[in-house]
Amino acid sequence: MGTEDPLAGTGVRAEDFLGAFEDVVRNRPETPALWWPARGGAYAMMSYAELAELCEKYTKALWNAGLRKGMRACVLVPPGPELGAVFFALSRIGVVPVLIDPGIAKTALRSCIAESAPEVFIGVPLAHAARVVLGWGRSSVRIAITLGRRWFWGGPTLKGLLARGSEEPPRAAVEPDALAGIAFTSGSTGPPKGVEFRFRHLSAQIRLAGKVFPIPSGMVGMSTFPPFSLAGPALGLSMVVPDMDPVHPAEADPATLVTEIDRFQVAGMFGSPALLDRLSRYCAEHGIVLDSLHTVTSAGASLDPRIAERMRACLPPGAHLYSGYGATECLPVSVIESRDLLGEPRNASENGAGTCVGVPLAENLVRIIRVDDGPIPEWSDDLLVPQGEIGEITVAGPSVSEAYYGRPEATALHKIRDGHRVVHRVGDLGWIDEDGRLWFCGRKSQRVRTARGDLNTEQIEPIANTVVGVRRSALVGVGPAGAQKPVICVETERGVRQADRDRIVEEVLELVGDRGVRNVLFHSKFPVDVRHNAKIGRERLARWATRCVR
Repeated sequence: MGTEDPLAGTGVRAEDFLGAFEDVVRNRPETPALWWPARGGAYAMMSYAELAELCEKYTKALWNAGLRKGMRACVLVPPGPELGAVFFALSRIGVVPVLIDPGIAKTALRSCIAESAPEVFIGVPLAHAARVVLGWGRSSVRIAITLGRRWFWGGPTLKGLLARGSEEPPRAAVEPDALAGIAFTSGSTGPPKGVEFRFRHLSAQIRLAGKVFPIPSGMVGMSTFPPFSLAGPALGLSMVVPDMDPVHPAEADPATLVTEIDRFQVAGMFGSPALLDRLSRYCAEHGIVLDSLHTVTSAGASLDPRIAERMRACLPPGAHLYSGYGATECLPVSVIESRDLLGEPRNASENGAGTCVGVPLAENLVRIIRVDDGPIPEWSDDLLVPQGEIGEITVAGPSVSEAYYGRPEATALHKIRDGHRVVHRVGDLGWIDEDGRLWFCGRKSQRVRTARGDLNTEQIEPIANTVVGVRRSALVGVGPAGAQKPVICVETERGVRQADRDRIVEEVLELVGDRGVRNVLFHSKFPVDVRHNAKIGRERLARWATRCVR
């Protein structure tokens, strides 16, 4: 990328995440900050100056409602200007936002709120109704603020607070080590846990993203993963909030997305592989090329080369399609451009090597350690496996979070102390090749433990996916660990007949039978991670397969 600073002109300051937003406001106040769906198919727009003014009003209103530095505030607000203004207003006061993925199950959401023990709850009416009926935060919430109309619960509305006389709040100093937010996520490391982010972690995420993704100042962007929309103001982007269900973003209507991309001339887009699959299939069916898109980034699951190939056909010739690798606890770790993914790595992947996720970023130290399901308190080089061998992926770097909020047992299981720094155990298996590229082989918790040894999902499924008629496959284990039967579950392309199924079984077994696979099962629609509709719910598939295999 040369020696030019990739953040020049973006307003991103490494020392102050909040200051990055204010730099954009100062330098380009009239630039659109957000477009979002309004009534009757129309879209509303807010400039950076207007978003800053709203943020200033919210800061005064929340301060006068009793919010103070060090408090924790659970925020359940959909993407739009209110979410951005609330987030930055809380940061100005020094209140720690508690952000929870909108798709997390209500039972899990209750435990997230209980763990973070927020004193403040800021949400839309439906969120407050659920809070009261389901008892969310009953023992901790002292201030409940409603965005919208208040129904049967107490507390002020934000509109009412704005109408009151307001005292000017003191500006909280932004300290790099101060807690900037708690993000609850469920991923390869198990049930939802609150990831602690310091301001230096958020700044590092923005800095690293700017180094690997071409994000010119003022670019029109679209994120189909709601939390990522918060990064737009810090990057100086003009963000389009798509008309979609934030709980099931990958089920967004592709026709609507195409219309929005064309209407606003969206140049950069973030989406899960599942969403890109839907979008690329729709574009292929209707002969659509998304002429304005020059940067597409995929994350949340590994990008299937077949999806990458279809998506590239929907983009102009010079466009870039990236697949990013990382976790909420360490973003981004590495990145690979689709042209590289579709070359030699694709052939290797379809022969059992895993999925190439690119060369780790220079500021990240990625090391592979032996597989161990227990905690590792202190780092030792004795943990390392020889180069080229599969083990658990670990990451140390400036964006790596160091703890889970209120979960010392989870912190002990997924963090390793290495002198002055903390190493994050990603919970994924992988290896590093002689060219320094990282290969992802699947989640550690989803490896199939047979009597002949372990089988990893990402080393088997890409092989099965080469069979004509297979839309996607999933490797699961049936039986006790150490004696599991490996089973391939298949979701077929539309229109596959019984005769085709017989052929698919025969071809899949011919390709992976030497690895001990004897059973191929057909499933009408795989269960998926409800947040992204991207990651296959292999645990649920395994329970289903157990009932089918005798």
